[in-house]
Amino acid sequence: MFKGNMKKLMKQAKQMQDQMMQTQKELEAMEVEGTSGGGAVKAVLNGKKELISIDIDPELMKDDKEILEDMIVASINQAQGKIDQLTQEKMGSISGGMPSGFPGL
Repeated sequence: MFKGNMKKLMKQAKQMQDQMMQTQKELEAMEVEGTSGGGAVKAVLNGKKELISIDIDPELMKDDKEILEDMIVASINQAQGKIDQLTQEKMGSISGGMPSGFPGL
C-alpha cells in the first residue's frame, strides 16, 4: 500500500512541477506596466523584470531632473511589485500554498 501511495505522490509532484514550469514560462512572457506622476512616466517590464520600454511625457523634460529620475524609478518599482504579486498568486494557486522551497519542486 505504501508503495502505491508513494508512486501516486511522485506522479502528483511531477504534474505540479510541470504545471509550475509552464506557469513560469507564461509569467516570463507577460508584460507589466508601472506608472508614476499620474501616468506621465510609464515603464513596461517583462516577467523577468527586464525593462522593455519607458515612455516619458515631453512636458516632464522641462521639469527638474531629479523629479524625473524619481518618477522613472517609481514607475519601474511599481511594475516590479506587480510582477511579484502576479508571480506569487499564480505559483501559489498551483502549489496550494506549499512553500516554494519544497524539495523536488
